[in-house]
Amino acid sequence: MSDTSPPGLPAVVVVAPNRAAAGVYADETGPLIVDALRAWGFGVGDAVVVGDGDPVGQALRDAVDGGARVVLTTGGTGLTPTDRTPEQTRPLLDREVPGIAEAIRAAGVAKGVPTAVLSRGLAGVAGHCLIVNLPGSRGGVKDALVVLEPVVRHAVEQIVGSDHR
Repeated sequence: MSDTSPPGLPAVVVVAPNRAAAGVYADETGPLIVDALRAWGFGVGDAVVVGDGDPVGQALRDAVDGGARVVLTTGGTGLTPTDRTPEQTRPLLDREVPGIAEAIRAAGVAKGVPTAVLSRGLAGVAGHCLIVNLPGSRGGVKDALVVLEPVVRHAVEQIVGSDHR
């Protein structure tokens, strides 16, 4: 990351709903994720808003190549023909961490949102970076952040072996 990056472990938020990228509506999920990451001690700038598909893949590659230790995406994980975030994420992953994605879906179901099981979001490791696909809805993002808060820092430390001295 550049010298102008905020303090803390570097993180990036990628927002992938096509309608938000096109300016049809303002993104409301990216700021929630940015605020959470900052509260958890990560250095993160404003969310990067891109269209789903190839632009997500490029944003993910840029974040990993730029030294991000955490990349959280939102949107593009559903069943519509344009939802392609998992397909852009999977080729970048060295290892998947299915428990994170499963826990995010389970959190939504536990709150009475049966459609949470339709999310195809992935979680995994790309180099020294943890990438997690969050749903595109505010409620789904809030549920995901509750799941991530107690584990994300430990996961990032484990990736580089720093919690096993």
